[in-house]
Formats: sequence, structure tokens, C-alpha cells
Amino acid sequence: MKPCRECKHQVSEQAVACPDCGAPYPARERWDGYGFEYKSQATFLGLPLLHISFKYRPNRMPVVAKGVIAVGQFGAGIINISQFGIGVISLGQFTIAGYALAQFALAYSCIAQFAVYVDQGVGQVLVKWADLLGRL
Repeated sequence: MKPCRECKHQVSEQAVACPDCGAPYPARERWDGYGFEYKSQATFLGLPLLHISFKYRPNRMPVVAKGVIAVGQFGAGIINISQFGIGVISLGQFTIAGYALAQFALAYSCIAQFAVYVDQGVGQVLVKWADLLGRL
């Protein structure tokens, strides 16, 4: 048994929530959210070489994966693999990228189901950026 970090009530070390105050994982000295996050110690230009994040803070805000290689639900990186992301090279459902493989993309070049592109695109419903501006 350990004291809850919030209310100091004695709780099991395996407790998911404090029975007294409801704090999540009360036996842990520090708790910063649900899910998984990994950040490599090696960096390049101040960014971790690899940042994987499928994590939410206690206030339910997602933790964005930011790194040279970013993997997660939300991501930003040179190489990005995410559901919602920004990257030079990006694989995702919704993405803004230089080169993208996505369901929905805004990219320089892309393979996408739906996209607005600058140079070239392959997919189902694609619009060249210059043509879109010409229509306005």
C-alpha cells in the first residue's frame, strides 16, 4: 500500500483510481496522462530523431509527436506517419506535406484519395493548386 499522491489516502500500488479522490493511478509519484509516448535521446536540430506519441494528457489534450521521424495520432516531422500530420514526407489520413500518401492531402506531390497539389498528384479526386486559384 502507498499513499495517493493527491489526497494521501492509502491505496494499492495497482490501483487504477483512488477510491477516495478519484485520482488516476494514485500510487505513482508522477502521472502525466493516458497512452504511450517514446522520445529518443538522440536529437537533430533540436528535435528527437524519433518521437512516437499515442498519448493524452489528464485534461484529454493529445500529445503531438514532434521529431525528425514523428509517429502518432497527431504528428509533425520531416518524416511523418500519423492520422493528422504535417511533414516533408507524410503518410496519413489528413496531411499537409511536400510528398504525401494520404486519404486527404494538401501537398507538393501526392498519392491521395482527395487532394490539392502543386506539382503532381495521383488519386481519385485531385485538384491542382493553380487550377483552384484560377476558379476563384
